[in-house]
Amino acid sequence: MTSTLPSGRIQSIDILRGLVMVIMALDHVRDFFHLGGATGDPLDPDTTTPILYFTRFITHYCAPVFVFLAGTSAYLYGRKKSRKDLARFLLTRGLWLIFVEIAIMSLLWWFNPKYELINLQVIWAIGLCMVILSAIVYLPLKWIAVLGFAIVFGHNLLDGITVEGQDPAAILWYIVHQWGMAAYGDHVVLFYYPVLAWVGVMSLGFAFGTIYDRERTAEFRKKWLLRIGLGAIALFFILRGLNVYGDLLRWETVDRGGFYTFLSFMNVTKYPPSLLFVLITLGPAMLFLVAIENVQNRLTDWLLVFGRVPFFYYVLHVFVIHLAAVIGILITGGNWRIMIVDASLFTGLWDGYGYPLYVTYFVWIAVVILLYFPSRAYMRYKLQHKEKAWLSYL
Repeated sequence: MTSTLPSGRIQSIDILRGLVMVIMALDHVRDFFHLGGATGDPLDPDTTTPILYFTRFITHYCAPVFVFLAGTSAYLYGRKKSRKDLARFLLTRGLWLIFVEIAIMSLLWWFNPKYELINLQVIWAIGLCMVILSAIVYLPLKWIAVLGFAIVFGHNLLDGITVEGQDPAAILWYIVHQWGMAAYGDHVVLFYYPVLAWVGVMSLGFAFGTIYDRERTAEFRKKWLLRIGLGAIALFFILRGLNVYGDLLRWETVDRGGFYTFLSFMNVTKYPPSLLFVLITLGPAMLFLVAIENVQNRLTDWLLVFGRVPFFYYVLHVFVIHLAAVIGILITGGNWRIMIVDASLFTGLWDGYGYPLYVTYFVWIAVVILLYFPSRAYMRYKLQHKEKAWLSYL
């Protein structure tokens, strides 16, 4: 059977969550340290290198796994709660996360106290999804699963609907399904995470939680994890090979050779997450849960720390990475003021700034090691003060 913590948390889920949190830091270090990291496209098969492509592609697993497991955690949290209590928790925590994204994360990402650049990313998406899920949980569980499948498999039908501008209808569509941006004087809002597809992912994660009901055997769970994981991967390659549906971006033959054509094949859309993006990320995640079910060693213990306090780690890691970038500029004699970011980031603010990719990996390892200690201390605090309800919001 799956090991559980004294708090009732499921160990394999926390290990997976911890792994994606560690990988996530690599992407954010790349944004702040790699030459062209914030403005270039490391997935462009015409210009990328294999190691740069891998550095970005591996981090694709973070957001879908994190959102999916947020739904699973909501289900597990609600097993001993009434639907009303669960809905209230999801609503209040969702609103809290939306506030954090706008008021706290925007400041930590850009160090701009004027809030001239607000980037609505994964914390915003999770928060808004939780607000929506607070209503969805009143549906029968099978209908929540059906809704999740319908959204994830069907939302690409809306890809042809595009808008421009910043009128209310356009802003609503940016929130729902299309990446976009809106400018209000010196202030720019980036809608990186249109929420519709993520609602589908979280709803599926919520229904997925039944696999971890206490009456389920390990054999039952592994059987279904294997079926889901292998089925998702197989469906990805079938649909991607047909090159007709499931992703806004079609793959094509690349002049640089067959390997780079394969990179084009694997390059799928994250904003918003296409059906193919979800299949090729959540499929392998299911297989990882099978592999890690009964594993416990120093590495899994280490990953568990990050997996048990993901929100704390997320907020702290953005601040540490950004601060490290400022320190790096001061050491190398550059202009540290470029780290107080506004919309000029997209018009050449960081042109010429950055370090070789090996520096990105070195800083990433250093950041993760550094954050292990405050994360472990906070994890222990949470375990020792489980009676404090406000800790469930952090």
